[in-house]
Amino acid sequence: MLSNTLKAAAVVACTASAASAQTIVDIAAGDERFSTLVAAVTAADLVDTLKGEGPFTVYAPVNDAFAALPDGTVETLLEPENKEQLTNVLLYHVDDRNLPASGIPEGSNYFQPVLASERLCITKSADGVMIADGTGEMANVVIADIQADNGVIHVIDKVLLPGTRPDCH
Repeated sequence: MLSNTLKAAAVVACTASAASAQTIVDIAAGDERFSTLVAAVTAADLVDTLKGEGPFTVYAPVNDAFAALPDGTVETLLEPENKEQLTNVLLYHVDDRNLPASGIPEGSNYFQPVLASERLCITKSADGVMIADGTGEMANVVIADIQADNGVIHVIDKVLLPGTRPDCH
């Protein structure tokens, strides 16, 4: 059923008229698989930003990706005193361009997220699209190109964490 919800959201987003346009936040809020991400975006006061004009590309981790973090990580990040750290983690998942999968070049390339001090290494191959973060671990794009009125969402299976610049070769 959740898969059908996501497909319905993608169809609505692709066919939306100006009167029923959906932002990246609207689409994420309408899919239960993104409830942790939506809670984090809300706690970081980024809802209005991501509902803005954009364009944005959001690498959106599903709830299972947040659940895979060490115990207590999500709860700690959601505490008000950790808002800056939470904001940095979330901005690491956002590119300030509309970057559909077709716009990602073949091979491994560095991309600068909105968290400008960091880099992601995005690899596109016949096997799909993978993203290396500051931990050196890889996230897989499991659903690409969910179109929103203000950009595009790529669903990923790991929370991207800033850190050491990933090796991109």
